[in-house]
Amino acid sequence: MTTRERFQAVINFQPFDRLPLVEWAMWWDKTITRWHSEGLPETITDRYDLYRHFGLEMYWQDWIHQLRPTCPQPASHGAPLISSMSDYEQIRPHLFPDMETRPEWKLWTEWAQRQQQGEAVLWFTLMGFFWHPRALLGIEPHLYAFYDEPELMHRINADLAAWHVSIIEKICSICAPDFMTFAEDLSYNNGPMISKDQFDEFLKPYYARVIPVLKKHGVLPFIDSDGDITTPASWFEEAGIEGILPLERQAGVDIAKVRDAHPRTRFIGHFDKMTMNKGEAAMRAEFERLLPVAAKGGFIISVDHQTPPSVSYREYQLYLSLFREYASKAGQLSKGQIPSVT
Repeated sequence: MTTRERFQAVINFQPFDRLPLVEWAMWWDKTITRWHSEGLPETITDRYDLYRHFGLEMYWQDWIHQLRPTCPQPASHGAPLISSMSDYEQIRPHLFPDMETRPEWKLWTEWAQRQQQGEAVLWFTLMGFFWHPRALLGIEPHLYAFYDEPELMHRINADLAAWHVSIIEKICSICAPDFMTFAEDLSYNNGPMISKDQFDEFLKPYYARVIPVLKKHGVLPFIDSDGDITTPASWFEEAGIEGILPLERQAGVDIAKVRDAHPRTRFIGHFDKMTMNKGEAAMRAEFERLLPVAAKGGFIISVDHQTPPSVSYREYQLYLSLFREYASKAGQLSKGQIPSVT
């Protein structure tokens, strides 16, 4: 199978030769700095050069930020940029850059050719309807705004949805990416930070505007949220989302339980990164935990967030060696567990 054929087979619950060997997230800069001191060539710093170096498959991502370069910066992480509708009107010209002005735009034609040849899986990321208002309003004021500034919240997300649609149409005029993610981070270790009623009022209507456009072009919509996504997984499913990543194990996510509750949802991630510096037995046990679900399709194993700098270059190479072993095991099992598609 080619890289793209393999992705399409796994993600669509069809038999596959082996699991894709992927890293969905970029490595921490501190992790790469450590590896440079342990044998990784100093010249290898680019994400895609790292893919090639480690023998990983090419999953090319375009993270499309909603702030123009001229947008003011917050005073500190999580600090507000706006607090009222008038503030929003003033900052509005500094939002939503034109796709054609971004350096990545010129790469889409080249990567579309590689996708057509089966050499790459293409995906892009857009800010979600929880994350974007938070970036403008600030972390704490954003949560108050669900009660105090409902008109402003709806205005922000209506503008974001309209921009999303324009971006999707431009990308899909070149090719249909294999999937996309909404960067949402609506959940943390103790579950969602808002109620379902708030989700249904302030987020779901805007997903309803965007997701049909994605599906029209054959692009799978995923949610990217850290933390425990177990409870809001059903909210997103009702909104039309078809996949979730990264399923952080440290937040208590259990792929077997989530799969039972959502039998047709696609998943990426979930390998517990905290096992990666604990030796072969710990990593092997983690792969054994994931194998039964992975063999049934719809689940691409990958680290459940960025590989931390506590993991050595040698330990990461051991992880990849075990990954290859279990990727093949999952493929062998899939042929007996997933009905052949004729």
